[in-house]
Amino acid sequence: MEPANINETNPQDVLVGAKFIDPGKVLSQMEITPKMKVADFGCGTGYFSLTMARKIKEGVLYAIDILPQMLESIESQAKIQGLNNITTKRANLENTEGSKLDADSLDIVIVKDMLYQNGDKKRVLEEAKRVLRTGGKALVVEWKKEENPIGPELKLRISAEDLKAIIEEVGFSIVKKIDAGNFHYGFLVQK
Repeated sequence: MEPANINETNPQDVLVGAKFIDPGKVLSQMEITPKMKVADFGCGTGYFSLTMARKIKEGVLYAIDILPQMLESIESQAKIQGLNNITTKRANLENTEGSKLDADSLDIVIVKDMLYQNGDKKRVLEEAKRVLRTGGKALVVEWKKEENPIGPELKLRISAEDLKAIIEEVGFSIVKKIDAGNFHYGFLVQK
């Protein structure tokens, strides 16, 4: 007999065979060259930052987060892994020019699993657009708006349709959808 809802299932049963987000697989869906300038907005512990830094060996990656302990974690991991191309910045991305980066200066901005935490999602995407050069791309990945045993509460998540509307309102064009595993969805967008 099937449970009435996912909250009544054993989380391990739901996760068997599930594809969690893999930074390498997600980033392989983009054109990345070794000398790019990239920012990871809301970088957390560096799940995507460290993988991207390895791909842009001759470039620079700005790992940006509001929490100092996240930046300390990335700095420590970068040192252990011998990555010298990561610069950490503490910033509030909901502020005007919140990233503290120059306008029109980046090739790629990563916005992964952070919009659900922000009250002003549009402002964060406007900041991504501001720092991207013309033709630059943003990778926007969020939790699917569906019940599952991992991730944020359903009420905090943003649907793909709502996110697409904000992306277009900001003035990005959607290049393609990104396969981001069983629990996430993503868009590659261009300035």
